Amino acid sequence: MRADATFSADGFQPANLSPQPSIETALPVSVAVMVKHFFGEIDGTSATIFTSAFDHSKKMGTYVAMESFEGDVQGKFGSFNFIHSASTISGSREDEMFRIVDGSGIRDFLGIPGSGGIAVDEDGTHRIWLEYQI
Repeated sequence: MRADATFSADGFQPANLSPQPSIETALPVSVAVMVKHFFGEIDGTSATIFTSAFDHSKKMGTYVAMESFEGDVQGKFGSFNFIHSASTISGSREDEMFRIVDGSGIRDFLGIPGSGGIAVDEDGTHRIWLEYQI
């Protein structure tokens, strides 16, 4: 099954974490937390931990995010985790990965397997899709 939605991110807050030992690289590493709200066939909220090595001036880097989602997906309700990552090179999104974390679902999502993706339209609209089985 496939479910599509748009989402917004709120409360992007840098976390005061740094790897030890501190190692200097050409791209700064950061950790942040945020809340996302999903609208459409996926309707709910996620708590997100977002890590990145990224240089905004060069539009270059990679992120890895872990999300804990709670809400409705096409009439089913519960919660599960998903992980996603992508690299950006000269503003182009590449090497995308998205997966529902095995064994993380509860209530209607008990045992949910799946994958998906995230895209950002030219107008800034953020889209998500899940391909899953229940």
